[in-house]
Amino acid sequence: MAKRDYYEVLGVERTADDAAIKRAYRQLAKKLHPDVNPGDKEAEEKFKEVNEAYQVLSDPKKRANYDRFGHEQPGTPGSGGYGDFSGFGGGGFGGFDVEDIFSSFFGGGFGGGSRRETGPVPGADLRYDITITFEEAAKGCEKQINLVRDDICDACHGSGAKPGTNPETCKTCGGQGQVRTTSNTPFGTIQNVRTCPNCKGSGKVVTDACAKCGGRGKVRASKRRTVRIPAGIDNGQVVTIRGQGEPGERGGEAGDLLIVVTVKPHKLFKRQNYDLYLDLPLTFTQAALGTEADVPTLDKPVKFAFPEGTQPGQTFRMRGQGIQSLRGGAKGDLFVTVSVEIPKRLTDKQKEILRQFDGTVTGQEYEQKKSFFDRVKDAFGGNS
Repeated sequence: MAKRDYYEVLGVERTADDAAIKRAYRQLAKKLHPDVNPGDKEAEEKFKEVNEAYQVLSDPKKRANYDRFGHEQPGTPGSGGYGDFSGFGGGGFGGFDVEDIFSSFFGGGFGGGSRRETGPVPGADLRYDITITFEEAAKGCEKQINLVRDDICDACHGSGAKPGTNPETCKTCGGQGQVRTTSNTPFGTIQNVRTCPNCKGSGKVVTDACAKCGGRGKVRASKRRTVRIPAGIDNGQVVTIRGQGEPGERGGEAGDLLIVVTVKPHKLFKRQNYDLYLDLPLTFTQAALGTEADVPTLDKPVKFAFPEGTQPGQTFRMRGQGIQSLRGGAKGDLFVTVSVEIPKRLTDKQKEILRQFDGTVTGQEYEQKKSFFDRVKDAFGGNS
């Protein structure tokens, strides 16, 4: 089986930066880790695949070679030469970052080369649900929302310490952000590295907290802002506004604001992708004789010529009367399905006129009726 594209494996664009690649890797690793999926061979294979992809895309040189040559890297026989991911025994996990996995699960890792968790931490994404009308979804709109999120405290500038003071070096970890413990096991002595419980990995502790934020470095705030909903959006789709989520920590980038859109149903139209569907009633005489009728659209009524002999359930297509594509292309179409209304109460004169009309009919005027009786004749003729 051919290898999947590494960018596809991690679910990132080819233009993704290192932070996005690492973030995607961590999320997938947490989900697929063998400790979370014991005995699940499919999850184990996907876990290997994710780590293989990360080993390549997290290394600038390997990534450059992969972008240029794909899996068949020159000078490497066989399968591209990006490392051995054939199993979990012996040499470990084929060279991928064990600490990343264990730090994600257990707040630490194995001893030796563990890194401090004092680097930038990206902020969390924020979700905001919004309900708009069918017309607003079709044409686009602007909406005012009240967004409640954390903002960097303007008194301490995010340090959490009282203005004029600074956080102190954590005495528990000595500013390393991690603590080490040693355990004796049947396999030997193992050194475990965990995030410092006192400073939470920052290496610093606040002894004199900022009065405004209580030492958090952030304050909860409500802001009113305008969001633009693009024309053509559909029910359940998401508008992503970069960098408007929760702020990051230690210089990390802010998360994103995710606007989840709910579209109210329309009284007349139904939608499928960018096409609209409409049921339009015509009278018996309009359908029989043909008519030019006003057909509702999202903008204004449009004249449409229905031919004589229009049948109930017949559908007509009005090009370009649908919904604007999100990508800015041509509009979809409007499909009009005709229903024919039969009058329930007739005057004696009207009944007589219809009887006279029926007396002039030879049967050739009704295609479906003629076809039906032809099939009946053939069916019974076949049994004779």
